[in-house]
Amino acid sequence: MAYTTIDNPGGEYFNTVLYTGNNGAQTVTGVGFQPDWVWIKDRDGTERHCLTDSVRGVLKELRSNENAAESDRSAGDSGVAGVSAFNSDGFVLVHDDGYNDNNSSQVSWNWKAGTAFSNDASSTGVGSIDSAGSVSTEAGFSIIKYTGSSPNAATIAHGLGAVPKMILLKSLGETDDWKVYHVSRGATKWLKLNESGTGGTSSTNFNDTEPTSSVYSVGSSTGTNNTNGQIAYCFAEVKGYSKFGSYPSNSNADGPFVYLGFRPALVIVKCTTATESWGLVDNKRAPINLATVAVLNANTNGAEGGAEIDLLSNGFKCTAVSGQFNKSGTHSYIYMAFAESPFVNSKGIPNNAR
Repeated sequence: MAYTTIDNPGGEYFNTVLYTGNNGAQTVTGVGFQPDWVWIKDRDGTERHCLTDSVRGVLKELRSNENAAESDRSAGDSGVAGVSAFNSDGFVLVHDDGYNDNNSSQVSWNWKAGTAFSNDASSTGVGSIDSAGSVSTEAGFSIIKYTGSSPNAATIAHGLGAVPKMILLKSLGETDDWKVYHVSRGATKWLKLNESGTGGTSSTNFNDTEPTSSVYSVGSSTGTNNTNGQIAYCFAEVKGYSKFGSYPSNSNADGPFVYLGFRPALVIVKCTTATESWGLVDNKRAPINLATVAVLNANTNGAEGGAEIDLLSNGFKCTAVSGQFNKSGTHSYIYMAFAESPFVNSKGIPNNAR
């Protein structure tokens, strides 16, 4: 039976790369493609998360652990710093300043969108305001930039041709929290990527309207609909490559198993019923089948710590009672996950578990 998926996601659309900083210019290779979104974190130091994408442009930095406006790193007290170019197998760094400190252990999570996207709302009749960016319908990922219409609600074309399951949004020109839509919570609720809290319920962020295969909706909030510029990272689910869902805690060391249908390369988890950090676990810092793996928190600048979670051939499993992944009591978690390789390939043949 045919099975539609991406057989080699690490060589096509998502990959994690580890590198050592050199306190100067450096070309980071091994990504396997030209990335459109690069998310970098110093593993050992108390440095911010540095996010750069091809739509906003090189040397333009956002920070997942802060509510700060976009930072232009083409000038500053310490000179030019950051991702200065994207190339066919990675990216180029200049200076140190969190990206490239001498002898530092760094991780970069890399996504490819790849195809230019532009929507003139008045001409196409799709959405109420114009949007542009980069999109991969095959990988279910788009980066969308637009100028908001707050306080008026709006709809924005995302280019995916499928319903987004998760959207990360950040205002560019103002200090404002990241806002997160997740399908498991719905459009009436929101989370903040830069905070550990449980979010809230409001119509001002997503206008109480679920996204469609062509647009997502925003309300009056400047966190989602900013007139000084807005960026959105949109994700649709692709069978065997990406999954967005939820699971309950079970207060047991033999914790929940979450079936994904693939061996995960990256899992991001957030408890939605208690104050806990966003946990990022990947297959490069955390080899397969270790009970305790390396975790970084998207909402803090802290160094890498340990987490009791096991990455398996077809999903992930919590291996202890721990707040970040399996809190004692009755609690709910959301997750986003991307594949190292699918459990079943596009020819319908199971890949070898390991």
